[in-house]
Amino acid sequence: MKAILPFAVLGAILLAGCREQEIVARPDPQDLTRDVSGFFCGMIVADHPGPKAQLHRKSNGEILWFPSVRDAIAFTLMPGEARDVAVIYVNDMTGYADWQSPPPNWVAIDSAHFVIGSDMTSGMGIGEAVPFGTLAAAQSFVTAHGGQIVDYKDIPDDYVFDLGPSDGGAS
Repeated sequence: MKAILPFAVLGAILLAGCREQEIVARPDPQDLTRDVSGFFCGMIVADHPGPKAQLHRKSNGEILWFPSVRDAIAFTLMPGEARDVAVIYVNDMTGYADWQSPPPNWVAIDSAHFVIGSDMTSGMGIGEAVPFGTLAAAQSFVTAHGGQIVDYKDIPDDYVFDLGPSDGGAS
């Protein structure tokens, strides 16, 4: 029995080591600079009002930038693209003071609370899915700008792909 114990311990260590290799750390969010162009539009992301998104690919570490959160969500709904996403970061609009220049705070998309259907438009001039790091901040935004609070996975596809005019404008 004592002869088996070292092998059992070694086996447990090896299994734990394998498990650690499977856990991949999320890359950190990057700073938005004027050198960054939008994936779909090719325009300077920083020139657009409202929250932005950065998508980090799993396969090669490439970062794709989007002038609106809604564009990043649309990208993940394209066939095959969701499988190559390590993480998506969105501007945390908690405490935003200027819609034209969102705070440089980033939150993982799956941790954010989103307001959809508000009177604020995206950088591309259509309704935006506005991200917040806290539920209280999202509730405060709804009080001021309307809309409803949803989690990332509950944002309807038809909201993401509706390119019609929004109910209001960015102010």
